[in-house]
Amino acid sequence: MPQMNITKNMTQKQRLAVLKRHMKKFSKKISRNQRVRKTETSFMDKYDNGNINAWTDGEQYLSKHYGDRLADQKSYESQEGWN
Repeated sequence: MPQMNITKNMTQKQRLAVLKRHMKKFSKKISRNQRVRKTETSFMDKYDNGNINAWTDGEQYLSKHYGDRLADQKSYESQEGWN
């Protein structure tokens, strides 16, 4: 049966048939999406803090990537007279 849209001159039975056809198509799509989400995103379930991109060891990251610059900044910020 070809794709059909609801028009003014359709009977109630025809309109319900069109709605039923679209509902089946939509339900099939939703169930597929849920199945894909369950199978392809299972690796994300182990992150329960909500942010999988959060860097958990900030100090190690800073010292690894910024080394001397970090040390200079810390000594600059720890000087007296800021407050």
